[in-house]
Amino acid sequence: MREFSRPKVVVSRCLEFDHCRYNGDMISSPVVAKLKEYVDFLPVCAEVEIGLGVPRTPVRIVLDRGEHRLVQPSSGKDVTEDMITFCTRFLDSIEDVDGFILKFRSPSCGLKDVKVYPAVEGKGAVGKTSGYLGGAVLKRYPFLPIEDEGRLRNARIKEHFLAKLFTFSAFREVKVKGSMKDLRSFHTDNKLLLMAYSQAELRKLGAITANREGKPFKELASDYEAHLYNALSNAPRYTSTINVLMHALGYFSDKLSSREKALFLDWVQKYRGGKVSICPAINTIRAWVARFDNDYLMHQTFFEPYPEDLMELNPIESHLREDLWKFN
Repeated sequence: MREFSRPKVVVSRCLEFDHCRYNGDMISSPVVAKLKEYVDFLPVCAEVEIGLGVPRTPVRIVLDRGEHRLVQPSSGKDVTEDMITFCTRFLDSIEDVDGFILKFRSPSCGLKDVKVYPAVEGKGAVGKTSGYLGGAVLKRYPFLPIEDEGRLRNARIKEHFLAKLFTFSAFREVKVKGSMKDLRSFHTDNKLLLMAYSQAELRKLGAITANREGKPFKELASDYEAHLYNALSNAPRYTSTINVLMHALGYFSDKLSSREKALFLDWVQKYRGGKVSICPAINTIRAWVARFDNDYLMHQTFFEPYPEDLMELNPIESHLREDLWKFN
């Protein structure tokens, strides 16, 4: 059982924290509710912070002479500059943040698919964009795990988000400790996870960790961080996951019976064909890790990239080989 650092995550305050929606509602988010036990959240409501109050009449993004403006139609009040100022001030004030979970399609917090209207009173949207805070977050933190609560209902998207979140949080602790030993340990423990995500970046990260040029820790950690972000920028392909499992099998191949190996390879083949989830193959490897007391594999984050309690109760959808990234 891994010990996990507590990631620092900015979250829209209306998600499980406060009744601060325009109509006084609080939004239910099972992901946010579950994460409260494992994450240090920093809740924020940009619209309340600029003085719009609760309840309030909604704001919308309108196209005015070719520019986007944030307007409250009921009063005609333009709060664009107030919102821009708040977003800059707020993001300047936070430190060591590991990720963001923001409100889906909100004109202030939305990451995408926020409607743009032709006029203050217009009824038909003429386009879509990011909300003001959401857009500022994406611009300032392009490599961090950033999602809205809508997309996090998709199990595959949630898995990728959590793997990045807890990996980056653990690396932040390495930077704080400032030890070459801790950096090497981090790299060693994450080798299989990095192999699944990007073998090219794994090789680069290995070269950085070797530090043949004798760079000071701060410079080395900065180089490592940049390539770690690159490595985890896209979710791993199912074929890469299979490659990691076959690599792990190599640690036991001379200790297993032919029937044991055949059963494992059968599970892998069924997963490759999309007939079963990856769980049986992974659990078989984990059982062998315990059985043969393999210390190296025991510490590999690939087998537990985030707290087990955050796994799907029914993981079939999230572990099927297809890249199920569609969200309705």
